[in-house]
Amino acid sequence: IYSIPFGSHFLKKHISAKAAVSHTMSNIYESAANSLGLFSSPCLTKVELRVACKGISDRDALSKPDPCVVLKMQSHGQWLEVDRTEVIRSSINPTFSKVFTVDFYFEEVQRLRFELYDISSSHNGIKEADFLGAVECTLGQIVSQRKLSRSLLKQGSSAGKSSITIIAEELSGNGDYVELSFSARKLDDKDFFSKSDPFLEIFRVNDDATHQLVHRTETIMNNLNPVWKTFKVSVNSLCSGDHDRKLKCTVWDWDSNGKHDFIGEFETTFKEMRGAMDGKQMQWECINPKYKVKKKNYKNSGIVILNQCKIIKMHSFLDYIMGGCQIQFTVAIDFTASNGDPRNSCSLHYIHPYQPNEYLKALVAVGEICQDYDSDKMFPAFGFGARIPPDFKVSHDFAVNFNEDNPECAGIQGVVEAYQNCLPKIQLYGPTNIAPIIQKVASSASREMHAKEAMQYFILLILTDGVITDMADTREAIVHASHLPMSVIIVGVGNADFGDMQMLDGDDGILRSPKGEPVLRDIVQFVPFRNFKHASPAALAKSVLAEVPNQVVDYYNSKAIKPKCASDYESSRTFGP
Repeated sequence: IYSIPFGSHFLKKHISAKAAVSHTMSNIYESAANSLGLFSSPCLTKVELRVACKGISDRDALSKPDPCVVLKMQSHGQWLEVDRTEVIRSSINPTFSKVFTVDFYFEEVQRLRFELYDISSSHNGIKEADFLGAVECTLGQIVSQRKLSRSLLKQGSSAGKSSITIIAEELSGNGDYVELSFSARKLDDKDFFSKSDPFLEIFRVNDDATHQLVHRTETIMNNLNPVWKTFKVSVNSLCSGDHDRKLKCTVWDWDSNGKHDFIGEFETTFKEMRGAMDGKQMQWECINPKYKVKKKNYKNSGIVILNQCKIIKMHSFLDYIMGGCQIQFTVAIDFTASNGDPRNSCSLHYIHPYQPNEYLKALVAVGEICQDYDSDKMFPAFGFGARIPPDFKVSHDFAVNFNEDNPECAGIQGVVEAYQNCLPKIQLYGPTNIAPIIQKVASSASREMHAKEAMQYFILLILTDGVITDMADTREAIVHASHLPMSVIIVGVGNADFGDMQMLDGDDGILRSPKGEPVLRDIVQFVPFRNFKHASPAALAKSVLAEVPNQVVDYYNSKAIKPKCASDYESSRTFGP
């Protein structure tokens, strides 16, 4: 993919600054669009999936199941967990509130698996014994049918009469989200010995008059004046982009047996909800139609209040890149003894006069792709796990060019040359500690974090044979880094067991530090190079960089940092030669 480099080097010396602005911005826009063809054309749209089940059979006849659906996606022949719904207590026909958001790649077969579990309240983990059935299909099937219903299968045969329905909606054009904070006061008391346990459900009324659950709040126990947690939904799922669409809101009194008591309901629209912006409140009377007919002096069953309605603009990766956000790549190479002696032809670091070894192949293939997004094309390159001259002490973050003050190499070619010069001078050793290099890049990223604008995002590319010694420290370092403008791409070289690496890539469950603190966002992408040895560069590129645009966008959106617009960015930069 050819592109004009972003950032301060794209202006040719001879163009006068003023004429350059409009002309070059359109050029850059085109070249950015071309090199982002990688992301924008394959990932056609984001799709929201909603799930409901019917007729779940009980394992024990005494109590109803507590269902939860786990969504898995197939990647390189393995099923990886993408996300899971909430657990609904005592329900045979659950409609889940959780929305799964997935990227839909038009030209790929994306295999999905929905697994239904009964999660007993004593433990929240998932055990084989709790498995109630599953359905496999492709994302394309769901998207084309919009609504897919299938029987749940268990060991190849149907699991009783239970079925699952999956509804797909494309997130079209407007990717904005809305944040809503509801509370209520003086709700009817439905419980004999205590106060009601209220929760609120919001439904969108579709064109065919069916109701689609948009959100279900948590239950607040024993409280007639509940304040529910703020939640976020896409404008698309709230009202399909139509601000005048009817929304139906229902308040229930939760009951542990799953038979919830109706407290009352009201109707509204997104347009009306937007009245609760800028510190104002909106309120509605919660009405029970039966009481209204029966009771003479009936006023209402309580008041529901919307304390805040906040629209969150979602910006795209291209918006940030166009606004002058520069991607800074750092390369780290594993020089531990487990790679084999570089003089031996079996070594992953084998020095061959004419043929690139495994590390060079991976470095060039991945580096070429990354190079397109790096503004100054200068890559700091570090090594770890070797004894280095002059005193041959072990280092876990030495400059591959041996220039500690300036570890930068010019382009991937520069990294290749520094790597080849450095190999004969060092002694491969150990252990394989990658936490120090993650911390090193994190310290640069944390300086950037205080800038409060989208100027630099750091990506650490680690090439390793995969046998990590400092797993606990590495997990700690990644959890810390997940708060910073940085991502880590780990490329596994060779044929080792990469089990540990899969764990760092939070795709199958949430990565936690040894103290149990979860990552704020998933920032690690792991790619086993052996899977791509014979694949096209585009396939590798997609796998390596697939998550980066979303990670960049997630970071800045979570911090509510907007892209600098092109004009700010032009005027804040000097046009030098």
